[in-house]
Amino acid sequence: MDIRQLRYFITVAEYLNFTKAANQLYVAQSAISHQIADLEEQVGVKLFIRNKRSVQLTPAGAVFLKEAMEIVEKASGAIEKAKQTDAGVIGNLSIGFLSVHVRSFLPEVIKRFRELYPKVELHLNHFPSKMLKEALEEGELDIAFTQPSGLHRIEEIEIQTVAKERYCIVMHKNHPFAYRKTIKLSELATEPFIIHNRHDSPVGSYDFIVHLCEQNGLTPRIVSQPRFVDTVPILVESEIGISILPKSFEAVSSPSLRFIEIDGLEGHDFELVMANKKNNLNPSISLFQNVLANINVAT
Repeated sequence: MDIRQLRYFITVAEYLNFTKAANQLYVAQSAISHQIADLEEQVGVKLFIRNKRSVQLTPAGAVFLKEAMEIVEKASGAIEKAKQTDAGVIGNLSIGFLSVHVRSFLPEVIKRFRELYPKVELHLNHFPSKMLKEALEEGELDIAFTQPSGLHRIEEIEIQTVAKERYCIVMHKNHPFAYRKTIKLSELATEPFIIHNRHDSPVGSYDFIVHLCEQNGLTPRIVSQPRFVDTVPILVESEIGISILPKSFEAVSSPSLRFIEIDGLEGHDFELVMANKKNNLNPSISLFQNVLANINVAT
């Protein structure tokens, strides 16, 4: 018994006429008669009562018709789901991100993706940078929005720059320099610095800031190294010291803080990338990438 035989049987049962069924299926009437006879032999009962004038379903045929229709419908549905899954429009997609840096674009991308592909289940989570890269490497994430530093260590990694933003001096509005539009790092030689802990910060951020200061003639006087980067603006707001953060933190920080551009800091922007492993066969990845590409991301 196969799906083709069931389709022939259903069509004959619909028209109760072998000639009309054959025309509908674009096959010879003899082919349908042969397939129905073979089906009846396999089932072991007569499905039709037929003579020269009419064709009728037997009681067994009526019961078999209902079951046959369900089988064909399920088979068609299974085929369609397999095709949609292969195309990426059905499935699952796991995405991890650094929360602060994606606020300007990711909600819109997610909204648009869900409109286009409602059958793809999205799993969205914020991770610290180190955990984000580990989850991507271990295959727990399909896509990660993170900094590029350290990603080269992951085998078969694919990276696409999504956005760039300036680093700024962050200080309380009561600071004497708070009114300035730009500040040179060399002017901050005596300032107390708050910098994200070296062991918990994204790869290179602590060293990046220290190296940046040293390039400009000062060794930062570090008074606090909080474990979580979200703590840095809170400590600056407490007037413990100043800090250096990407400008995106301004949108989620207290209005009492000032984000001031660093004079002469060309070529040292914070870079956010979208990363995925090339050997990840999830077809929904490319669909998400296409949606992202069609949405303007501020750089």
